[in-house]
Amino acid sequence: ISRGANFITQILLRPGASDLTGSFRLYRKEVLQKLIEKCVSKGYVFQMEMIVRARQLNYTIGEVPISFVDRVYGESKLGGNEIVSFLKGLLTLFATT
Repeated sequence: ISRGANFITQILLRPGASDLTGSFRLYRKEVLQKLIEKCVSKGYVFQMEMIVRARQLNYTIGEVPISFVDRVYGESKLGGNEIVSFLKGLLTLFATT
């Protein structure tokens, strides 16, 4: 599901970051404050919106790849409602950015 979400997001939003669904992030305090003011999404879409808005504001984004070994063969914790919400949020960002 994460691969699919990242693939679709890359096509529609061109965020300049490879993984928009990962949740371990570091922000400078002033950058985080500005991004939170701009973001309107809730749930999993929020992670994606933070990166998209950071790009809009010309902030630098660095990535350090990691592997979640426990999740290689595991099942997704996302339900259908979360997936639909993600897609709605993605389309909203596409239309407004």
